[in-house]
Amino acid sequence: MEIKGFAFSAVEAAIKKPGRLDLALIMSEVPAAVAAVFTTNRVKAAPVLLSMERVTNGVARAMVVNSGNANACTGSQGMADARETARLVAERAGVAEELVLVASTGVIGKPLPMERIRPAVPGLFETAAVTDLDGLARSIMTTDTFPKVASSTSEAEGVRYTIAGVAKGAGMIMPNMATMLSFVVTDAAVDPAYLDMVFRNAVDSSFNIISIDGDTSTNDTALVMANGMAANPTIQAGTPEADRFEKLLREVLLSLARQIVRDGEGATKFVEIRVTGALSDADAKKAAMAIANSLLVKTAFFGQDANWGRILAAVGYSGAEIDQDLVALSFDNVLMVRNGVFVGGDAEARGTEVLRKNEFSVTVDLALAGGSATVYTSDLSHDYVSINADYRT
Repeated sequence: MEIKGFAFSAVEAAIKKPGRLDLALIMSEVPAAVAAVFTTNRVKAAPVLLSMERVTNGVARAMVVNSGNANACTGSQGMADARETARLVAERAGVAEELVLVASTGVIGKPLPMERIRPAVPGLFETAAVTDLDGLARSIMTTDTFPKVASSTSEAEGVRYTIAGVAKGAGMIMPNMATMLSFVVTDAAVDPAYLDMVFRNAVDSSFNIISIDGDTSTNDTALVMANGMAANPTIQAGTPEADRFEKLLREVLLSLARQIVRDGEGATKFVEIRVTGALSDADAKKAAMAIANSLLVKTAFFGQDANWGRILAAVGYSGAEIDQDLVALSFDNVLMVRNGVFVGGDAEARGTEVLRKNEFSVTVDLALAGGSATVYTSDLSHDYVSINADYRT
């Protein structure tokens, strides 16, 4: 897979502990159009604040990212460290400092170990540090158990281009936006205003329809850079090329989002939640997210308990319009509830068999109108508690 004009590198800076890559760089040969979405948490990490400021320019050359330390709740020193990290990269690359964005992930409340980051930055520009997307994805992992990478290709007026991305995230996953880092690059030429609009739409239909534990972190960043080096005619809104680009971008982001759910901390189940028959799509999403975020539902999934009552209860408090006498509920193709009541017979046993699988779906039909939504979630296991009880150590 070739993504023209982008280079990726990673080095070990021993930011939290030695023995792994934890400082990475994405570099474009030329200025790239950039768009990004950040955490909605009112407590924002220093790199988020700095990148939010710089991304408004609509152009970037580089993103430098570290794992092991969130640089969050670190006051004025944290902002100074974020700026210095960007400046070190800018000076080495010979680009304007404002064209370098920053991101961090890891433990909250500890200053960045700049005494280890400063000497590590030059290594990002050495041949030995050059890596591919898989290496980049590995360098930003924290509690992740595997690197998350997705890519696809298409054409614009006969010119081939690629969209590719990486993500990290396994815990503190909750939409608006989902808690994670994701960096997407494309060598397509894309109108900056259209890129911003289409990226936000793609985030809404990917990272904003997943949930692992209902927590939103301080460092969420999803970003796309388009450098135009495929030399295609610029993709503009309202064209067939724009429709293809949007579809491809959404597919790449949705693949990354689904990988995050599969890698949920301690997760043993990957669950697709579908709500149909709602008064509106927004109502359907309210109901689906209430199911996805319910701790009682998630623990029932882990215990392989076909406890449909917990699911209906979640729909009932979701805020979505509901007539309980119309509701139907299924696990995969096993109907459990019709017109708001248990169907009886061997449905319990067959539903339990569905929940014993690693992947299954839950479908709730509200039978009111045509609104629908699909979200993705995981179960909640003993291991989730163990992982997060010991996270800082």
